[in-house]
Amino acid sequence: MTNGLSPRQRRGLAYSIPVLAVVAALIFGAVMLVLLGANPIEAYVEMFKGAFGSADALIATILKATPLLFVGVGIVIAFRAGVINIGAEGQMVLGGLFATMAALYLPEMPSIIMIPVVLIAGIAGGALWGWIPGALKAYYRVNEILSTIMLNIVAVQLMSYLLRGPLIDPAEIERGTRIPQTERLAPSADLPLIFGSDRLHIGPVLAILSAIAAYYLLWRTPLGYRLRAVGLSEDAAKYAGIPVRRTIALALTLSGALAGLAGAVLVFGSESHRMVTDGSTLGFTGGAGFNGIVAALLGGLHPLWTIPASFLFGGLIVGGQALQRAVQVPSALIIALNGLVVIFVVAADRYRAKLLAVDEWDEQTVEGDDAPGEGDLAALGSVQDHGPDGSGGVDPEEPA
Repeated sequence: MTNGLSPRQRRGLAYSIPVLAVVAALIFGAVMLVLLGANPIEAYVEMFKGAFGSADALIATILKATPLLFVGVGIVIAFRAGVINIGAEGQMVLGGLFATMAALYLPEMPSIIMIPVVLIAGIAGGALWGWIPGALKAYYRVNEILSTIMLNIVAVQLMSYLLRGPLIDPAEIERGTRIPQTERLAPSADLPLIFGSDRLHIGPVLAILSAIAAYYLLWRTPLGYRLRAVGLSEDAAKYAGIPVRRTIALALTLSGALAGLAGAVLVFGSESHRMVTDGSTLGFTGGAGFNGIVAALLGGLHPLWTIPASFLFGGLIVGGQALQRAVQVPSALIIALNGLVVIFVVAADRYRAKLLAVDEWDEQTVEGDDAPGEGDLAALGSVQDHGPDGSGGVDPEEPA
């Protein structure tokens, strides 16, 4: 179907596929709205207004997208190294706990010192929770999908114990309400507000910087070369002298570190300026640990493309809530709509990868070569082998 397209046209089509997948999901969502007796045009107009229609709506979308971007960039790093991180929920929890304990138990310091301290503590907590499944995968071949999911359960139980016990707000004990939350944390640790807003803080800026840093790491450093080489072929990487096991463990550690930073930002960028939960990970993370995976997929598993993808998916979440209120549809519809986005994005990724693989073949073969077969396309790799400009993912130079 794409044989008549030029390499540039194929590349443009490949990068537009995630957007087309979202549009297809919205079309199916419109059918569901009609079946529920709602006007889909009115519903989607309200969804757009709820996500982007005012300054307050835009700020809400940006804040919702911020943890998605942190987590999504971490997912990209892990995926490039050939591992899958399903444990961002738990890593966010550990990041929030570490950052909270730093603010509670360290002497109150000036903001210029306190803010980096709590953010670094959050990074450390998430990195620890990412390193554990990374080490299990690297040295004991434990499936990282299972280990990261199970560690999510451990994290929520640890959070519930600490917020109902050692870290609980003393006022909750006095009142007898025992809501699982900390006391109001040190004001010097509050994330600075920007642009004169009373809600928008520096968290989104940090998230964008992390995506840029991840791009530089993956495509401009020897470490990034090693991460991507291991993801493409462990055997080839090992033959080239790359420490495969150490690299796998590091990939999940870095992924967890970014999720932990998201947890710290959730605590110190919140309006209550305390860590609070309802006894589940969703009560703290809002599902960002799982939704960040969708944002990474929507961004083609590339850190820079994950920026607009996170913003778009954040808008779908915030706008979906406005849609529900406006046309009075069940909340399950919003969950189903997000699920449709996931299904369409994942289903379209194989075709997208094939387009990019054929594009790379056209650039690398000389005139008169035979067309690639299915085995050749598979050997060229999937979407994860490509930089933002469509160039091959593995750098020609040897690692340091």
